[in-house]
Amino acid sequence: MAFPNTYTVGITSLGYQIIWSILAKRKDVDVRRLFTDQAERAHKTSDLFGISLSWELDGPVLLDLLEQQSIPIWTYQRSDNHPLVFGGGPVLTANPEPFAPFLDVVLLGDGESLLPEFIDKYQEIRSLPRKHQLEELSLIPGIYIPSLYIPNYSKDGELMSIQPINSKIPSTVCKQTWQSKTLNHSTVITPQAAWPNIHMVEVVRSCPELCRFCLASYLTLPFRSSILEDGLIPAIEKGMSATNRIGLLGASVTQHPQFADLLDWINHDRFENIHLSVSSVRASTVTPKMTKIFSKRGCKSLTIAIESGSERIRNLVNKKLSEEEIIAAVNYAKEGGLNGIKLYGIVGLPHEENEDIEKTAELLIRLKKSTQSLRICFGVSTFVPKAHTPFQWYGLNANAKKRLKLLAKALRPKGIELRPESYGWSLIQTLISRGDRRLAAVIVRVRGSENSLGNWKKIYREVQECQTLEKNNPQANMPKLPIWEDMIHKNWTHSQILPWSHLQGPVKPTILIQHQEQSLKNANFQTVQN
Repeated sequence: MAFPNTYTVGITSLGYQIIWSILAKRKDVDVRRLFTDQAERAHKTSDLFGISLSWELDGPVLLDLLEQQSIPIWTYQRSDNHPLVFGGGPVLTANPEPFAPFLDVVLLGDGESLLPEFIDKYQEIRSLPRKHQLEELSLIPGIYIPSLYIPNYSKDGELMSIQPINSKIPSTVCKQTWQSKTLNHSTVITPQAAWPNIHMVEVVRSCPELCRFCLASYLTLPFRSSILEDGLIPAIEKGMSATNRIGLLGASVTQHPQFADLLDWINHDRFENIHLSVSSVRASTVTPKMTKIFSKRGCKSLTIAIESGSERIRNLVNKKLSEEEIIAAVNYAKEGGLNGIKLYGIVGLPHEENEDIEKTAELLIRLKKSTQSLRICFGVSTFVPKAHTPFQWYGLNANAKKRLKLLAKALRPKGIELRPESYGWSLIQTLISRGDRRLAAVIVRVRGSENSLGNWKKIYREVQECQTLEKNNPQANMPKLPIWEDMIHKNWTHSQILPWSHLQGPVKPTILIQHQEQSLKNANFQTVQN
């Protein structure tokens, strides 16, 4: 079971910990962990090779790990003697197509429910030839077998459909959702993790706010919260038997329906030595009581996503957050004794103007002036369109790079710490999040020392102009890639076939379109879609 990064990063992923734990607890499975910098003793032979992908830019590392295990990188090159290569995680659940030619099996959805089904079925069919194994696995809801689906293109290279090879294979594969009322917590606590010696507890999954760009919200619906008495409290107490560092995880932790009760419980004197960390809170839920308790329990700062200082942009993305609520949350953080606040925003959102960037800078400067002793950090990323969200049809805004510079020019002289994500790497994220199978030929060539920003663009254009692959590689029969600018920046129409159109997320495309149109209406924008 591989993670495409170092041990320090991989073991900090609660998702990876849970998947490994599910496998390790089974008596019929012998699982070994593999990271880019270390590995447990390898099997002489393996039936399965799994990988979890949480970030698009980690994807090319999959190919390096396969080669280290002497597994052919292309699925068509593998025989019955090779392991089945399977993958899961947010990246592959959203859009597995750029990596489809490398994966025998993709698990779409929550691993807690889908992974045991996959293993159970594999145990039944492991004696069959590889071809029949894949056909049998394709009949399980949520299991996607890329080689059993064929993309069809028009003469000019436009994707027209992705169809199963025969009528026995489902035409659509639906993402699976774990419905338990008890969520997860750490199975490994180690000083070597990126967050050393911390016991992570999942408080909520998904987010009820449905910001229109947000993969973490739309892809993981419905919003679920762990039961307080039978889930959260036992999980925290278990962690405290091993460490005094507790991390509460979730896209919007404070929207747990019993969060006030959880705070009261944490406020007991017996937890005096706890060091508490909280992943993200919604500004409108912050109270003086909350920040005081956080401060008493060793929490140094709050993390709040405001997205933009512009009200019309917040309306556009369905943030449902007023400027007054943002200001109040920051003031409560100071009054509660916290040292800092981390605010997160996005530039390059659809229909954004320079005026919206100016409003963001103005808001942050006002916050800094009113709370001089509070360290304010603003983390900002570039909007990247994500599959299965209402903004999946938009391209990356070409003005985003300039707007990052505008923010830096306005904020840094005012003593506000600005942490921008790389605009260049946002281009590559967009490429992967929007790509179809033709992108695999690029991914093969940008591994290792070639995996630099300049090489991505250079190699993409080389492949686009002249793709050179073995004749028996199914990729060789596909049309040319779209030109770079169209692939990254072009808005797609609602009628367009998307690379993931045969994969069904929690929300149907017709509802996503309605959400997009409602957001445009709320922000007084006119739709540009057809």
